[in-house]
Amino acid sequence: MPTPRIIIKDHTAEANLFARRSVIAILVIFVMIAIVLTNLHYLQVTRFEDYQTRSNGNRIKVLPVAPNRGLIYDRNGILLAENLPVYSIEVIPEEITNLDATLAELQQLLALEDDEIADFKQDLKRQRRFKPVTLRNRLSPEEVALFSAHQHKYPGVSVEARLARHYPFGEALTHALGYVAKINKADLQKLSEAGQEANYAATYDIGKLGIEKYHEELLHGQVGYQEVEVNSKGRIIRTLDFEPPIPGKDLVLNIDINLQLEAMRVFAGERGSVVAIDPRDGGVLALYSSPSYDPNLFVHGISSKEYKKLLSSKDRPLINRATQGQYPPASTVKPMLGLLGLEEKLITPDYKIHDLGRYKLNNVERIWRDHNKWGHGWVNITKAIEVSCDTYFYDLAYRLGIDRISESMNEFGFGDYTGVDLHEESDGLMPSRGIVKAMFNRPWYIGDTINVGIGQSYWTATPIQLTQAITDLANRGRRLIPQILRGNMVDNQLELEPLKERRPIEVKNKQNWDVILDAMYGTVNRAGSAFKAFANTPYTSAGKTGTAQLVTIGQNEKYDASKLSEENRDNAMYVGYAPYDKPQIVMTIVLENAGHGGAQAAPIARAMMDYYFKDQVFPEHTVIDYPPVTKVSEQSSTATRAAD
Repeated sequence: MPTPRIIIKDHTAEANLFARRSVIAILVIFVMIAIVLTNLHYLQVTRFEDYQTRSNGNRIKVLPVAPNRGLIYDRNGILLAENLPVYSIEVIPEEITNLDATLAELQQLLALEDDEIADFKQDLKRQRRFKPVTLRNRLSPEEVALFSAHQHKYPGVSVEARLARHYPFGEALTHALGYVAKINKADLQKLSEAGQEANYAATYDIGKLGIEKYHEELLHGQVGYQEVEVNSKGRIIRTLDFEPPIPGKDLVLNIDINLQLEAMRVFAGERGSVVAIDPRDGGVLALYSSPSYDPNLFVHGISSKEYKKLLSSKDRPLINRATQGQYPPASTVKPMLGLLGLEEKLITPDYKIHDLGRYKLNNVERIWRDHNKWGHGWVNITKAIEVSCDTYFYDLAYRLGIDRISESMNEFGFGDYTGVDLHEESDGLMPSRGIVKAMFNRPWYIGDTINVGIGQSYWTATPIQLTQAITDLANRGRRLIPQILRGNMVDNQLELEPLKERRPIEVKNKQNWDVILDAMYGTVNRAGSAFKAFANTPYTSAGKTGTAQLVTIGQNEKYDASKLSEENRDNAMYVGYAPYDKPQIVMTIVLENAGHGGAQAAPIARAMMDYYFKDQVFPEHTVIDYPPVTKVSEQSSTATRAAD
């Protein structure tokens, strides 16, 4: 039997091991406590201010406050654009658990259209989830009450009140005044590039057209801020600080709303435009394009159906015909061509041609016809403008040549922007050899020059260009840039915009102005082409009619409007000013496919001038009786087309 083994434990060693471990544990504990205390000191003392700021950031919010948009008045102080309170449904996507379900319930509750839901989802893609997105604008009082009763069911959805733009005169001013509409992605991109995005942090709308867009910087104002304390649910408890926004400036326009409404009345739905300018300061008194549309539709978001209707309309109401419509200027440019002929000494006031109703060049088969089949007999520059003799200007254009014509008409602003304070403007086309070659890849022919003599061929001009050119004539070469903005209000006082001028038109012989302006006087007062339209006015005026041919009529064909489609019929035009001695208003009328300038456009100009001068008393004007131009023979004439 083996001997048992006896093991003797060393209790002293175990005690020492335990003691060492205890000391280590205690040291670790003390180190951990030291770390905790050090960290607490760091957080509570060293970083106190930083963490207090973060804490306040969770408790305190800084909210942008949108400025009130500046109001817009006409020259007589009549309000043209105002701000009215509206209520809208706003949705903050981040605060909604199931957005689709919420939208479905709201659609049923408020009878929302499918288009509204679709538009909301499009806006949602362009907006950050923590920012409110508008679901419906312009809530009725009944809709506000209905939603308020159910609001507790929809966290993240609220009714908000704000000011929205309203245009009391509707479609009468759309193309001049423009409108505001919801800021979109493209707008945000432009604001970001311009460093203005922060200033629009609380703004819903931005100028999209007309004066509203051109003078956006003046109208918008400066954003304000309010510092508020919120609870754990994000609701505002109290306002801690408030920096008020700076409202946009109130603008005063040169537009006379009563004259604008008169334009709308006399146009009566016809396609065309009217531009009226005060030649003393370049102020735009009226700028109307017909047909128009209601700008209020765009302020709150036009429906897809309504917008497609405007886009597809054959009358193109979205186009500003006054500044974007490009028309052959026709006979309205004969005064400027006559001035050039006098300046170049190719004609004199007494120089005459014998008009037999046609013009022909040697060795050229084509014949250019006058609107009067039998011609006008002996014609000088005065009579040529008065009766709008085409043959005289065929010959003059041929002798001048396109190079001189193009250079001179550029001085009158043709082929260039007028500089009016609207972004929506076309520059028209003043043809030259180089331009026609570059645009149409064809040489310039002598026949083109002859057609330019009566404002046809490739020549196109906008109504505002024509108005500016006639203003230059009436001002004897002084060139004022048209301005819609008259000034802005500063401390309840009107601060006028400075006049803007271009280099004046210099002439070699100042008497040439008198010859041309007298011929325009004769157009209205000496049995000229506008004599009937302006008979017995209490004021004296001067002008020029025009009939723009839109399609080519064969040499042996007779113009018959009844055989042409409406869009191919002649445009009726009139340019003029009054009073003759001291002009106060210059006007251009364009009627699309309406016929003849003297018969259709001049009466509209007469009606508008009558309205403009209705409260003025004029002294009796002595009508100068000029001797008639000697004719070889008096022949009865039957015009193939009525005089311009």
